[in-house]
This record gives sequence, C-alpha cells and structure tokens, in this order.
Amino acid sequence: MCKQELLTLIEQKRTELIKVAMKSGLNSSAAIRYSQELDALLNEYNRTFIKKVQTQ
Repeated sequence: MCKQELLTLIEQKRTELIKVAMKSGLNSSAAIRYSQELDALLNEYNRTFIKKVQTQ
C-alpha cells in the first residue's frame, strides 16, 4: 500500500470514528471498534513510513 492510500484510509476511519462517537458516544462498542481500527492503521503508517530516531 502506498503512503497516500494509507493516509486516505486513516482520514476516512477518523471521520467514521467521529461520526459514530457523536451518535453513540465514545464508550459505545462501535466507537471502540473504529478506534482500534484507526490505531491499527496509524501503527502501520508509523512502522512503514516513519523512520526510527537513532539514540545514543
């Protein structure tokens, strides 16, 4: 998956999460599921496209 595709998916999932949270509340099972899906996408982005900072 290319960077732009992943960023698009992240934005779509974020929008879905906001909508469901406003309708059902942040503690609803749907909001939790969307949040977990968004976390997985963000983790994939970080693993794939963010270089780790080298520490001494």
